[in-house]
Amino acid sequence: MTAVSARELVVLGTASQAPTRHRNHNGYLLRWDGHGLLFDPGEGTQRQLTLAGVASSAITHVCLTHFHGDHCLGLPGVLQRLSLDRVTRPVHAHFPASGRVWFDRLRHATPFHDTLDVREHPITADGPVCADPYLEVRRLDHRIESYGYRLVEPDGRRMLPDRLAAAGVHGPAVRELQRTGSLGPVTLEEVSEPRPGQKVAFVMDTRLCDGVHALAAGVDLLVIESTFLDADADLADAYGHLTAGQAGAVAARAGVRTLVLTHFSQRYPDPARFGEEAAAVFDGEVVVAHDLQRVPVPPRR
Repeated sequence: MTAVSARELVVLGTASQAPTRHRNHNGYLLRWDGHGLLFDPGEGTQRQLTLAGVASSAITHVCLTHFHGDHCLGLPGVLQRLSLDRVTRPVHAHFPASGRVWFDRLRHATPFHDTLDVREHPITADGPVCADPYLEVRRLDHRIESYGYRLVEPDGRRMLPDRLAAAGVHGPAVRELQRTGSLGPVTLEEVSEPRPGQKVAFVMDTRLCDGVHALAAGVDLLVIESTFLDADADLADAYGHLTAGQAGAVAARAGVRTLVLTHFSQRYPDPARFGEEAAAVFDGEVVVAHDLQRVPVPPRR
């Protein structure tokens, strides 16, 4: 039986506008079976990938929420590294279409021997942007055009060994039953049960808006900015950001299982406070992300 690759989030950076001694600019790699989705590679992402032990060849998609520097200035180094490492498979790039001029400048920021096959997918509206893996976007509310991402695995069915045995279905016949839906008098529904697909959402710079709630609805893992603490909610709104308490409330309302807080302002010396404010309104697992951390996608429901 072929082993399935781990589904996990590799945190590459957790700072907001200014990096600190312990927090790099943004960067998040989601390992999803044979895919590696790199979200918002800020300055220094190439080095963070090395420190995390992640080869550039793991990257299959680059997903930008918007074109503020802390979310994209690492893109030139990442793309040039992919060329340097002679990665031959296509790399798909998703980004707001309104920022194409910035993407083009980042794509060719300096001269290099460019052998990389970059497939560009400018985003113009809410909806699906990729079929495999299934990736969709929703518009957020920031100071410039910004989109959040939601990765969705289709619902499937979990085979029940005791029912398969009782029905006399075993070996290659199991796969045939999964493919066709029936095998003689035996139907797939009789020997299996529904298996909800896993879901992950990625929400960066934004105020509270409909898009935030749509992205977070029912996800297993929500990676979300919490730039400010609740005491500075007015600042958060003025600059187009969320507080830790707001992120926790979104997760509670949406039925999230694991909440990953990130994108912390350098003004706060104690990151534990972000977790405390989110946990006050959300009773699921709260992760206050730190650089080079690995967060597994929760087991299936």
